[in-house]
Amino acid sequence: MAKLSHENLEVFINDYLKEDLKHLEKYINIYNEEIMEFIQLKNTIQTMRENLPDGYKTQMNIGGNFFMQAKVDNLDEILVDVGKGIYIPFTAEEAIKFADVKVKMLNNECDVLREESIKKRSEIKVALMYMAEQQQLMENEKK
Repeated sequence: MAKLSHENLEVFINDYLKEDLKHLEKYINIYNEEIMEFIQLKNTIQTMRENLPDGYKTQMNIGGNFFMQAKVDNLDEILVDVGKGIYIPFTAEEAIKFADVKVKMLNNECDVLREESIKKRSEIKVALMYMAEQQQLMENEKK
């Protein structure tokens, strides 16, 4: 097997390994944002149940940044975005359970991405160590 040239290995590290690592980090951040949204949903539902049993007043954007005052009397049913813009009515308990399951599922998927990220970092480190070793061997041969 032919030795990898210093330039080819450098291109491989920068154009492939580091780009893969960037993509992994991007998706990890996306998953973390989703996890935080579901945690916020759960906390909001719990806070509303504890502190606002009779409902609350709010302002709703009805389009074009025009707002209308609204009163929510019934907190028994909540519309939750389950993905792809699909909203399903849940009771407060069901919404909390759904948020818990979704957080657990997203954490598992994020853990897989983190493992891949660790592998990619170690591949980069090994390639850099190989380059340094080859450089040192070339310098020793010149002496």
